Amino acid sequence: MAKIRVAVLFGGKSNEHSISVATASGVLSAIDSSKYEVVPVGITRDGVFVPFKGDPATLSLSNGLKTIEPEGSTIRFAMDGSCELLEKDSSGKERSLGVIDVVMPMLHGPFGEDGTMQGFLELVGVPYVGNGVLGSAAAMDKEFSKALFKAAGIPSPDYAVVSASDMLNNPESALDRIKDLGKLPFFVKPARSGSSVGITKVGSMKDIPAALTEAFKHDDKVIIEVGVVGREIECGVLDSLDGGALRVSVAGEITVRGREFYDFEAKYVDSDAATLICPADISSDQLSQMQQMARKAFKALGCKGLARVDFFLTDKGFMVNEINTMPGFTSISMFPRCWQESGLSYKDLIDELISLALVDSAS
Repeated sequence: MAKIRVAVLFGGKSNEHSISVATASGVLSAIDSSKYEVVPVGITRDGVFVPFKGDPATLSLSNGLKTIEPEGSTIRFAMDGSCELLEKDSSGKERSLGVIDVVMPMLHGPFGEDGTMQGFLELVGVPYVGNGVLGSAAAMDKEFSKALFKAAGIPSPDYAVVSASDMLNNPESALDRIKDLGKLPFFVKPARSGSSVGITKVGSMKDIPAALTEAFKHDDKVIIEVGVVGREIECGVLDSLDGGALRVSVAGEITVRGREFYDFEAKYVDSDAATLICPADISSDQLSQMQQMARKAFKALGCKGLARVDFFLTDKGFMVNEINTMPGFTSISMFPRCWQESGLSYKDLIDELISLALVDSAS
């Protein structure tokens, strides 16, 4: 029986480029080579598709944050609906790499997780793992995901939205909207970013301008969110192959030491800054409530395939913080760990995601 040909995309133009590279390392190292023929495709920070022919282990977080660099050859998808992948060498000579059965876009952040890559793959006509254009775009933009949560009756932290044009044309009004949120601390975040890039925890209004400046480096729209006192709980969601009920994993918990919050350094650089506990120590009733809310949030954003749902567990119950439509798959990532603790191994999780993509494309 012929192997399923899988193109794994990683890197990309976003500020989460290196995290995507680390994610791909885990996937490329774990995927079942007896069942799949894998074609690794890196995407440079400039958006150029290039072949990757090295050892995936060199891309792991244990070797530091890596980037994809151009090396002469480039990759492109045929645009005639054939799902063919083509490689052009430095002399301009092009050769076929054959037809791709499914793409795993292991990309984080803008130009990968926000619906843009999903739209491109729809145009190419190749099946792909994960969320579609709408779910990806809605989850990436915190303003719209929060509006959808509110419409669905899902608790989420209070927030205000400030754009770069607001600060240019009417900064006093923008700052007043922030003050109206009430008691500090606030978290100032780029509206369309992830991995805690560009986020600042603010304890005084005098620090808001600097926090906005930092966030605006990554996006022209910023979310200012009221800080919530509670435990940080996460879980994974998977579609069902038979079209049945959404599957939700056990809960995982993040505890942070010596830092203001679970920032980029704590996630990917300082291994002593955070502990991931899985399964989390919550009651069976709390687990049931979390799983029910995760399903509701997944549906509210029109997600499909997979997602990680992030919660705050407060003394009043769960609040959804956000949904991540392509969660990390590194050795320390919560999504695969939650599924491992739920009885689905890393290799089987990858197999499940590919199967979901192929079933969805056939329907």
